[in-house]
Amino acid sequence: MKNAVVMKKFLTLFILGTYALYAQSDYPKNEIKFNFLNTLVVASAEVGYEHLIDNHQSVEAEFLFNDRMNYQSESGSRNFKTNSIKIGYNYYFGQDHACSGLYVNPFIKYRFGDFVDDVSTVNMNAFILGAGIGYKWNQSDKFVFGPYANIARNFGEETKNRFQSIEFNAGFSIGYRF
Repeated sequence: MKNAVVMKKFLTLFILGTYALYAQSDYPKNEIKFNFLNTLVVASAEVGYEHLIDNHQSVEAEFLFNDRMNYQSESGSRNFKTNSIKIGYNYYFGQDHACSGLYVNPFIKYRFGDFVDDVSTVNMNAFILGAGIGYKWNQSDKFVFGPYANIARNFGEETKNRFQSIEFNAGFSIGYRF
């Protein structure tokens, strides 16, 4: 009888201890984010969703509205009527919080739409392959923010004839984890 009581206490402590360790390592697995810098600078909106796989890895999907190539200006009767979808993988090197600190981001992106100026209309439909680097601060596993920069290669024929094949993008995003 005494052994049974000791065993019950041991199992209860083991279960509570395991639960406590699991609860400590648990963190939000979803993040929504918004690049507010590009909205202010070039009137382009980037919104995204990131799913955290573990403490150092995540996958993301972003939607870019009025996506501009290399921050081209719309002055002089030029107009970008383009949007993009981006899918990427993030690897984080930070140790303090889940998916925080310095990170690298290989991605694939598809842009669709047209660029129009006084002379012509350019079909901007293209697959784009690239990589980025950034830094993400994590505030209480709820709010995240940080800068990033990307470089990519554009594979669209019409786009390459009118613009450069190499694209640059940067921003500062803010997000919320849940």
